[in-house]
Amino acid sequence: MYVDHLENILEEIDRYNGEDPNTILVDGKNLPAELIYGQRMYDIVQVLKPKADHALLIAARAQHIQRWKIARTSYSDDREGYLRWRNDLKKMHAIIIADLLHSKGCEEALVDRVVFLVQKKDFKRDADSQTIEDAACLVFLQYYFDEFAGKTEEAKVIDIIKKTWIKMSEQAKNLAFELALSPLCKVLVGKALNGQPE
Repeated sequence: MYVDHLENILEEIDRYNGEDPNTILVDGKNLPAELIYGQRMYDIVQVLKPKADHALLIAARAQHIQRWKIARTSYSDDREGYLRWRNDLKKMHAIIIADLLHSKGCEEALVDRVVFLVQKKDFKRDADSQTIEDAACLVFLQYYFDEFAGKTEEAKVIDIIKKTWIKMSEQAKNLAFELALSPLCKVLVGKALNGQPE
């Protein structure tokens, strides 16, 4: 795939995510939430893997493509409902990005690989899938942690940090300490890990 073809695909993903009615404040501007999320995922993946191939870059940008279309509130407010929501999101993301790539004339092998990565399949054995998982964990810690922690009991936050840490590669764990984490995030990560990376 040529670079200009890749850029065209990324722009199309951004167009899709730019339709998000939910916004977040970035540099004083309210911007579509999933547009920003996709760009943050893309940026972190490039830090984790500077020579990332096109499938990985596309999957990073499309990780939450049009996520707002399936609301969490449409499911029961328990773990079973949460897991059903997550699984349905993965299926939806896979369908949307596959259709987008087919519309751009991409080869089936690329489409299949992006679909695999968007769903973070087999991430403990597939290096690129692990990179997507790592990026998702790091983006959460750097950009979304404080809002989550502010409305969640500390014990639950610490438990989630521990579960997040287990999913991460050693490279991502090391990078986490280099990111511009908030003071609150640093304190709670320290509590979760007893001050030491696991």
